[in-house]
Amino acid sequence: MQKLSRRARIATGGAVIAAVAAGTFGTVSANASSPATPAASVAEVRSGSTLTSSHLTVDAATRAAQAALDAAEKENQRVTVAVVDRNGNTVVTLRGDGAGPQSYDSAQRKAYTAVSWNAPTSALADRLKQTPNLKDIPGTLFLAGGVPVAVKGAPVAGIGVAGAPSGDLDEKFAAAGVAALGR
Repeated sequence: MQKLSRRARIATGGAVIAAVAAGTFGTVSANASSPATPAASVAEVRSGSTLTSSHLTVDAATRAAQAALDAAEKENQRVTVAVVDRNGNTVVTLRGDGAGPQSYDSAQRKAYTAVSWNAPTSALADRLKQTPNLKDIPGTLFLAGGVPVAVKGAPVAGIGVAGAPSGDLDEKFAAAGVAALGR
């Protein structure tokens, strides 16, 4: 057996390490791209096991928000308008020029509250007198300024406005947003 020089041993060792590393990396890469478990099969559900619901389109939500913002601007009010879908997810929010920083969150929470109860938040604020713990429900705000949008009596969205000096004005502007959807 022939003895290798120090330089040859280092070069050979480096080549062996590189080959082992390449093999290991290839194994890891192959495992990372293949699923650990087989994909679940697709099952058909029987009729009557699902529910279909209506939602505003982004275009309709934007039109409603812009109408509410325009109504506020006509009265020199600086507000934020939020439109949420039936599930309370924000579809669009428009923050008017000069609207206060608190108005963003307040508008979203008013819209969420209105669609959740399918009622204007001004009416819901009155319910707090009988059930004060309603205000403890996360994400809600029981101040005037939120109105629901309904189709055949079922809520499909909520519009919330915040930033005007009174909830009555906020609600008036939100109602202008709902009215724009009927045009």
